[in-house]
Amino acid sequence: MLRPKIPTMPTPTGIVTPPLVEPTTVVQHTPAPAAPAVPARPTVQITPGALVALVGGGTAVVLVVGAVLVSMLLAVAITAASVAVCAVVLRSLLASETKRR
Repeated sequence: MLRPKIPTMPTPTGIVTPPLVEPTTVVQHTPAPAAPAVPARPTVQITPGALVALVGGGTAVVLVVGAVLVSMLLAVAITAASVAVCAVVLRSLLASETKRR
């Protein structure tokens, strides 16, 4: 019932001949002299002034990104608090309206 069906190979329609392989001649070449080793990339040397500028720039980026993230968090928190106050006010208005009837 759950046996896989194995495809059968079709019978060949004609005789297939292998392609002809022609012999090639072997020619030995003398290797070219090796070129002198050249470094792939030049080495980067950081001066003390560049290091101070790099650290200062990194610190500035961290402070700016931190300030942006904190301000976004505060905006979300203030929005959530105002929505909560509006919900409480609407709930109290609806509750007082049903008590008057």
